[in-house]
Amino acid sequence: MIIAIDGPAGAGKSTVAKLVAKSLNFLYIDTGAMYRALTLKALEEGVDIKDPQKVTELALHTEISLLNDPQAPLKVLLDGRDVTSDIRQPRITRFVSEVAKIKEVRKIMVELQRKLGNRGNAVLDGRDIGTVVFPKAEKKFYIDAVFQERVNRRYKESAGLGQNLTAEDVSADLANRDKIDSGRAVAPLKQAEDALYIDTTKLSIEEVVNKVLGFING
Repeated sequence: MIIAIDGPAGAGKSTVAKLVAKSLNFLYIDTGAMYRALTLKALEEGVDIKDPQKVTELALHTEISLLNDPQAPLKVLLDGRDVTSDIRQPRITRFVSEVAKIKEVRKIMVELQRKLGNRGNAVLDGRDIGTVVFPKAEKKFYIDAVFQERVNRRYKESAGLGQNLTAEDVSADLANRDKIDSGRAVAPLKQAEDALYIDTTKLSIEEVVNKVLGFING
């Protein structure tokens, strides 16, 4: 079974996806982490992120792996190097949507995501899982929250990671990511027609996870 969970940044979809996968003993695939890993490599190697051809060429010569144990934290490997923590840096967050909107990069990533998902039961979260990557997924969800709540959550998350960001920084970043993710020409962020919409604004993580599990098992 493939479970697709889409939604904007800060809505809680990754946390929910991890917990759902753990509860069902499914593989968890964080598609956003894959784009973050490529963004990290581009920045480290001085590749112009606004040059689609150069970023695509980099993607073709990059190995991104997800080491996944349903009962343990996901590890992200970039060319064999553990970059699980590195990809959560503010500078990665700032540029990842620019990388993710490149058509040829998305083709490369989608192919990899499908290979991973087709290995067995899996939960995938991202922006286009239910619309592009696995349009025939058995269960689809669109996790959302009002903008200010998403800002609050990301600000708390960044503070917990020791990142020196202001609430204004986080708000500007989320607004920019929303604009790029929803407005890009290829695989824009949107709710699949057959996805269950869940507004998490006033819900706890546990309540959201229970809603998702209830729909899957119902």
